[in-house]
Amino acid sequence: MAQNKKKNRLDFQGKDLEYYEALMKARETVLTQMRYHVDEALDCSNAEKRGVTTHMADVSNDNSRHEMELRMLSEDGDVLKLIEDALQRLVDGEFGKCQECGEPISEGRLKIRPYAVFCVKCKTRHEQQDNF
Repeated sequence: MAQNKKKNRLDFQGKDLEYYEALMKARETVLTQMRYHVDEALDCSNAEKRGVTTHMADVSNDNSRHEMELRMLSEDGDVLKLIEDALQRLVDGEFGKCQECGEPISEGRLKIRPYAVFCVKCKTRHEQQDNF
């Protein structure tokens, strides 16, 4: 059984092509950020420069920096997953629908965040619930 899946930019037309290109641009941006965070998290050059006479405050600072880079890497991974899911929804013809209420996500929201999962109304409701 052959699957008819859209796999590259040539398979999309009109708005779908615009969304595909926006998602691919967002994907590349996130991958670039992830490479940077990996490099920074694995960078031991400051410790090597100091040698064995490392002050505890310097070690703590390095650990904090590494933890921050790893946290940011994890957050970027979450965004990358959202982008990959949005690409799959585009292939499946489900792109641009709120995953909570099923209503269309506004074009303005998709231009800013092409991997958006919720419409503005549902996203606002989620944020208000998270604040309580």
